[in-house]
Amino acid sequence: MSTTTGAFLAGGIAACGAVTVTHSFETVKIRLQLQGELQTKSEVAKKYNGVLHGVKVILQNEGPRGLFRGIGSAYFYQVLLNGCRLGFYEPIRSNLTTSVYSDPKVQSLGVNVFAGAASGVIGAAAGSPFFLVKTRLQSFSPFLPVGTQHNYKNSFDGLSKIYKSEGVKGIYRGVDAAMIRTAFGSAVQLPTYFFAKRRLSHHLGMQEGPALHLASSAASGFVVCCFMHPPDTIMARMYNQTGNLYAGPLDCLVKTVRKEGLLAIYKGFFAHLARILPHTILTLSLAEQTNKFMRRVEDRVLPDSLREKL
Repeated sequence: MSTTTGAFLAGGIAACGAVTVTHSFETVKIRLQLQGELQTKSEVAKKYNGVLHGVKVILQNEGPRGLFRGIGSAYFYQVLLNGCRLGFYEPIRSNLTTSVYSDPKVQSLGVNVFAGAASGVIGAAAGSPFFLVKTRLQSFSPFLPVGTQHNYKNSFDGLSKIYKSEGVKGIYRGVDAAMIRTAFGSAVQLPTYFFAKRRLSHHLGMQEGPALHLASSAASGFVVCCFMHPPDTIMARMYNQTGNLYAGPLDCLVKTVRKEGLLAIYKGFFAHLARILPHTILTLSLAEQTNKFMRRVEDRVLPDSLREKL
């Protein structure tokens, strides 16, 4: 395991590589989640009818640029979120396990879930402003708009406009929903990944390598999507709102279910799955490789005494 700093950088680099591949599905997911917001089924005029139709419609009307709206914000967000999530997971897990069991090598499901959730919450809070702008950039369409429309030139133009009109509170709008959503995802992502690795190695004899990383990442991605999608829908709506349409995550959940039905919180699920499976596979698989690279770099340039402090 590389140092906390090295793991942070490795996680951020891996996540940026993954988001480059999966960003277009995230754009479709957000538009599906916002489509028909607080409308009954009879009132909704469907502009996007699923994952592939969404990709096709956006390409036809907006070109590749439409699918990749907000990619700059996504990079900043991924560095902060996954840098924290992958960088702080092991230190939190190891310290907690040592405190509880006096042995950092013990694998406790409860400790692992807590460490995953805690590291995810830290990352979500750090990256929230960029996810806010990313959501608004991705939801904007001059041809087939859904939800509230925010016409920003780029990430920093968006942050500047939000700050000028709403202050720091506006920059961190929806951070509570983001922390809940990421806690759900992070609580199961890394514990599921490492659990799958151990089970696959033990029962199927799979050796450490790309095949084991791929299979473990796929299992982790599916579980993450099932747990994380409802709070993800709530977060997307809270980030995209103008004014105070929702008082908080619970208010958003109640209003959504009351007006659109229970299944509304799973709008865009398959677009989310299409994004998160390859994203999780690429992030965790790349993180294994970038962590190895960071360890080699640190072994060459950092003395032992300094590595222990980082």
